[in-house]
Amino acid sequence: MISHKTLHHCILVLATTFGVASGSSADVYDRVTVRGAELIPEEDIRKTCGELQGIYIDEAEMRAVEECLMSTAVFERVSISGEGKELVIDVTEIEQRPGRIDAGISWVNDRSLTGTLSYEQFNLIPDSFTAIHGDFSRDVESFDMNFYRPEAFGPKLHFGIDLTGENADYRDLSFSVRNRQAEAYLAWTPRQHLRIEYGLGYRDHRLYDVNASASRLLLRDRGQQDAPFLRFGLTYRDAEADRQGWFVRVEQFLWNIGTASPVSESRVELGSTLKASGQTDLMLRLGAGLVAGLSGNDTTALDRLFPGGDSFRGFAPRGIGPADQGDMLGGNRYLIASAELQRDLGKIAGQHLRGGAFIDIGSVWDLDDDLDGHIDDSSHIRSSIGLTLSMTIGETPVSVYAATPLSRQPQDKRQNFGLMVSANF
Repeated sequence: MISHKTLHHCILVLATTFGVASGSSADVYDRVTVRGAELIPEEDIRKTCGELQGIYIDEAEMRAVEECLMSTAVFERVSISGEGKELVIDVTEIEQRPGRIDAGISWVNDRSLTGTLSYEQFNLIPDSFTAIHGDFSRDVESFDMNFYRPEAFGPKLHFGIDLTGENADYRDLSFSVRNRQAEAYLAWTPRQHLRIEYGLGYRDHRLYDVNASASRLLLRDRGQQDAPFLRFGLTYRDAEADRQGWFVRVEQFLWNIGTASPVSESRVELGSTLKASGQTDLMLRLGAGLVAGLSGNDTTALDRLFPGGDSFRGFAPRGIGPADQGDMLGGNRYLIASAELQRDLGKIAGQHLRGGAFIDIGSVWDLDDDLDGHIDDSSHIRSSIGLTLSMTIGETPVSVYAATPLSRQPQDKRQNFGLMVSANF
């Protein structure tokens, strides 16, 4: 990453050194595009030598920015030119092999106290990024290995491979899950804020160790599915100045291809941050999901959706939805909306604080088999309100919330407090 300490006023100094030619043409560029960046984040390149978007820039200033970027000693070549209303920064990076190893400990509501170990390396394989990450907690052990090569098939077409695995034995569930998954994917970035992914993979997914006293539905669901799958993903982010912006994320899976139990899973997430007034922001979120058997087959607990915890504050992880004999069964559908007002509270005892107030509302519902009406799988609306507080202690981000349900069902499991903290060492 390019250090932001490098020549803070570099563009002005170099522009003065080179001079601004009298009568040279200048223009205002609506956007700044970076080409050729593989390992250095494009945003770092855009911002290293000052703001370039929305201001007059002439040929001499372009050359000054080129010299500024070259002075960081991470590029073999830098070329800047105007294409209509677009300013293009074309770079060639110096071959490097930066990497790091991190160990850490975190507290997340879904997994409680969790140890982490990560290894990242650029150019372990030429022109690529490799990462290995593991999480270890009382209830869950998981790992993921990622290989990513940007611009593998052209400037806007990238390639990646993901290997993931998880063993989960949550104490609040009466069954255990094991998952092993491998996927190769192409990522297409036709525009600056748009990313489209196409993936093909194979999954081995198992539900086992079901308690003998568990719901009949879970006893029937136990077993294994190992089969190919397809994935489609789309993400669009429109990040604006002054903390404002919005995003949309869509994912579509086709699981168990070639078996008698194919399943479709669809997820959509929308979000927006608006500046309400002064130091106050309004944050809006909407999440929805749907799973369905494609050959008249019922979904199982391996397929169904289990929101709660951070995704629906005031309720425990996997704590809402249809239930039977005390067992949470998940649902084929969920819809959760959230609105939160956040405000900068300044510094208290030397710590920068940000507080908020929120309301969450939604539901998890629908089973393919309700055991002849024995299970209530209707779309009962739940809601909650609460307060949030975030800060940074040293270099460790800390976020806490307190919430209480306004409307709930008798079988729902409450969680009035939540904590997220992560520290590396």
